[in-house]
Amino acid sequence: MAHVLDEPPPALSRSIVYVIDDDDSQRHALSSLFRSTGMHAESFASCDAFLQFERPEVPSCLLLDVRLRGYSGLVFQTQEAQRRDPVPIVFMTAHGDVWMCAKAMKAGAVDFLTKPLRDQEVLDAVAAGIERDAARRQSVELNADLQRRYATLTPREREVLSHVLRGSLNKQIAADLALSEVTVKMHRGQVMHKMGSRSVADLVQKAGLLGLAPLRWN
Repeated sequence: MAHVLDEPPPALSRSIVYVIDDDDSQRHALSSLFRSTGMHAESFASCDAFLQFERPEVPSCLLLDVRLRGYSGLVFQTQEAQRRDPVPIVFMTAHGDVWMCAKAMKAGAVDFLTKPLRDQEVLDAVAAGIERDAARRQSVELNADLQRRYATLTPREREVLSHVLRGSLNKQIAADLALSEVTVKMHRGQVMHKMGSRSVADLVQKAGLLGLAPLRWN
């Protein structure tokens, strides 16, 4: 019996579950299961049909049958991994084996379920996939925001930032850049403001995410 969520977690209620299975009854059963938990589902009889669907930019997970008519789910997994925004995959099969499971998991599958499927097992696996995708999207969004913030820094502010990351004090930065300490303090304040940082530790962490030069403390 399906485990029904009274109020799905935010990541789940804003998400989409994709189902690819060439068995009509299986697709309908899974779609009904997800709807009963308040989750939105889109089902497809083939990978080609899925690829033609315009995916909304929301956390998602793909429940994929390993063996489809004329197509291998493992091959599709390899192709999907090459996309800019690959969807996490939960495999399902009635004819799985250890080698197939190991190959899928090594390639990044969230889970590998054997038919007949158990409702709670499916829900748990899909929830894990959606949470993984939500975390990935949040990371991408954070990095894009940091890139935008860094782009607003002036050349002089970037110079000051590089000195801050080396652990230099305002006095040292002023001497190195032939500026007054007051000017350095002003530039440093602008850097902190534009990067949305309230502490040097936070600034250092964001610089690391941007791939800026590692620290060389004096």
